Amino acid sequence: MRMTAKICANTGGKTGALNITAVVCTAAVALGAVHALTSRAGAAEDTTPWDGDARSGVRLVAGAPKAGTPYLRAGVEIRLMRGWHTYWRYPGDAGVPPQFSFEGSRNVKHVDVLWPAPERKVDSGGTSIGYSTGVIFPLRVVPQQAGKPVALRLRLQYAICEKLCVPAEARGELTLASGRASQDAALAAAEGRVPKRLALGEGSELAIRTVRREQGTGNKERAVVDVIGPAGVDLFVEGPTEQWALPVPTPVAGAPPGQRRFVFELDGAPAGESYKGAMLTLTAVAAGRSVEVSTRLD
Repeated sequence: MRMTAKICANTGGKTGALNITAVVCTAAVALGAVHALTSRAGAAEDTTPWDGDARSGVRLVAGAPKAGTPYLRAGVEIRLMRGWHTYWRYPGDAGVPPQFSFEGSRNVKHVDVLWPAPERKVDSGGTSIGYSTGVIFPLRVVPQQAGKPVALRLRLQYAICEKLCVPAEARGELTLASGRASQDAALAAAEGRVPKRLALGEGSELAIRTVRREQGTGNKERAVVDVIGPAGVDLFVEGPTEQWALPVPTPVAGAPPGQRRFVFELDGAPAGESYKGAMLTLTAVAAGRSVEVSTRLD
């Protein structure tokens, strides 16, 4: 698991292509890392009790069945105290991506975790990518044997940050059935926030139009990405694997009419890897809409 975590103090430097913020914690913060169980009473049958403390909590929620699909719908919900945030699958300059484990689940073939569109956050530690108002990660749970009960068991390792960052862990177990789903509307809203997959150049109101390489400052190349979208559209980029630590794209002037331009240095590839032909995943996020494009950089 990649951990470019900023915890407590910012003494960050740069090692190779990775921006790393040092881990400097006090005993008081260590106490905050101890997970607690709260709100155990009153949980509905289609949700687990909240597992966490005053800063954050996690629960599993069930969704109503969707006709004609081979999977059951569920979600992992993280609540956050005001002023705290957690991270996307690629956390940016600093942070820890959530790690989901469903080991020990019963009658589960596999679980797909879907990632709602994130937001950019800039502070003294750099630029991070994540969520600041809580989030539901939708799950698609494929049973081993259709029609039989499914018991989903979760272990989630994640980080929550305000002025300091604290590692957290939560657990829960929920039986997925075909009955009521009190959180179905919230789960459906989270599913609607998952970026729509498109091809490069596909789309009209929001689209990733072009990606090209050009000479940047010094001897470094950079990627230039033009996006069709409204003012305020944002862009995030990921490499082929978790070991790639790409810079967060920066908005710049110079885009064609009706488009927005972003650039990022071709920096952060693992040792021995090349940007030529590398498969990049680009996610464009605008108000109420988001798209995701996978394309080779050539």
